[in-house]
Amino acid sequence: MPESSTPQSASATGSAAGSPAASAAAPASQGPTPARQSLADAGIPLGPLDGRYRAAVAPLADHLSEAALNRNRIHVEVEWFIHLANRQVLPGLSPLTPEQEAGLRAVVTDFGPEGVDELGSIEAKTVHDVKAVEYYIGRRLEGLRLAHLTPLVHFACTSEDINNLSYAVGVRDAVLDVWLPGARTAVGTIRELAASAAGVPMLSRTHGQPATPTTLGKEMAVFVFRLERQLRRIEQQEYLGKINGATGTYAAHLAAAPGADWQEVSRTFVEHLALTWNPLTTQIESHDWQAELYADVARFNRILHGFCVDVWSYISIGYFAQIPVAGATGSSTMPHKVNPIRFENAEANLELSNALLDSLGATLVESRWQRDLTDSTSQRNIGVALGHSVLALSNVTKGMKQLKVAEQVLAGDLDENWEVLGEAVQTVMRAQAIAGVEGMDNPYERLKDLTRGQRVDGARMREFVAGLGLGPDAEARLMALTPASYTGLAEELAQGV
Repeated sequence: MPESSTPQSASATGSAAGSPAASAAAPASQGPTPARQSLADAGIPLGPLDGRYRAAVAPLADHLSEAALNRNRIHVEVEWFIHLANRQVLPGLSPLTPEQEAGLRAVVTDFGPEGVDELGSIEAKTVHDVKAVEYYIGRRLEGLRLAHLTPLVHFACTSEDINNLSYAVGVRDAVLDVWLPGARTAVGTIRELAASAAGVPMLSRTHGQPATPTTLGKEMAVFVFRLERQLRRIEQQEYLGKINGATGTYAAHLAAAPGADWQEVSRTFVEHLALTWNPLTTQIESHDWQAELYADVARFNRILHGFCVDVWSYISIGYFAQIPVAGATGSSTMPHKVNPIRFENAEANLELSNALLDSLGATLVESRWQRDLTDSTSQRNIGVALGHSVLALSNVTKGMKQLKVAEQVLAGDLDENWEVLGEAVQTVMRAQAIAGVEGMDNPYERLKDLTRGQRVDGARMREFVAGLGLGPDAEARLMALTPASYTGLAEELAQGV
């Protein structure tokens, strides 16, 4: 082991600690970081979604931030209060006046930075987030002449009655208002390329090797079809909710008002929130719908990830030219570079999104016996999981707008690979053999000998075709065929999407 790799005592080196010899030999200490101005106290964000990438994901904060969760909790509590009162579910209740209803709903719409701070100060004392919401609403009842109904706030509810509905509302709105529009926009840019390049011939590569030509538009259309199929699944997602008490039995409800149809009260309330009622739960709503949703979003992400990899690869072989952004720098040392950073950023963020979505889907469907709190901290990361996906969508959209199809490169690649017509020739030979044309024996093997592992130019391919003895129509078709025209129905397929 090198002498410098292990510390030595002063006696071992022959120098006393603090002596000039020791000071000269030892470098300055690089121990604990010296004191400096605190960034934590300045409110600097810890994560990139709330820092560097904030602009791309900010709309999610209106649905899945901690403040948004609390606003949704207030919304659910207020609507439950109104629901019970207006249905006169309990003895002594009477319907609220329009002014009282409007005043209660204003507690939700007026919830902003001041409300966030007030709620935070209440929670600092209660050390319970949902209880703090109950007290926050209670403070506002006197001004609405409803102080006598303070006990109706959070009536017969367990915290999960409020939380599951709040998360369902938040996730639903985040998906419908933010994620889906971003996804449709990104897919729309791919659709535009599929349409504009529907007839642009392109050499296919299977196993990375030259293969039957296609069109660039058709290959883009494949991704459009796949991605839109996932979007349709996500658009049809159900968002479930429950409000049935501490262990899902309505026990407290019946104890307080045995004559009420509590299942009907629960169902109509959940549906009033535009959610799907879950009639049978433990203390928690089972979160199966969340696992279903996150699996579908993750599948969309994976398909889009494959698209990004393909586009990055097409850029690397020159099929796409990137339009330089004025003032942008591709490399700190190589001025010529225009890097495919949008697609690289999207790849990484799709991977991060899926890591979280997969974890959420696996974690949320399990709960020990009637309830454990693993879902409490897990669900607080839903916004982060969707945020990385939204960031990726934004980068794909921007990246697609910076691409230009290099048709000359595509054409040159095709012209250098005439051997891909071997498939067409041997297949025509098979058809001629079936039609009774002589001399069409062993078509596959003959084309294999001509083309496998060899470069064949147009002249050699036409010479081979001319010597086969094909029928005149078949020979004419093959003699006119080029790699660029051997694209089958690719253009039509692209236009179909």
